[in-house]
Amino acid sequence: MSGNDKDTDKELARVSVRILDKEFMIACPYEQRSALLDSAQYLDTKMREVRESGKVVGIDRIAVIAALNLTNELLRLQSRDQQLETELGGRVRALRERIDGAVARSQQLDL
Repeated sequence: MSGNDKDTDKELARVSVRILDKEFMIACPYEQRSALLDSAQYLDTKMREVRESGKVVGIDRIAVIAALNLTNELLRLQSRDQQLETELGGRVRALRERIDGAVARSQQLDL
């Protein structure tokens, strides 16, 4: 990252997002604009779901509940990914052992 503010300004895009009918101007790297808009839309949807449940009143509380729900979702997905990586690692090790065994047998036959 450059210490020159002019260089930094050129790399950032100002993006307008609307969440629960409020507009926010967000600066982000130009190449991440689409991801920011998708994230804002997803957050808006989740906050509307919380508000429409009728159980939570107040924008701050809606935001906190939506953030907790999203964090829970993220943690569950990370845990699932970790389990899948562990399972795949075990499968790859087992396949490698089978291949090593087959190569060793093949080499013995060649002798």
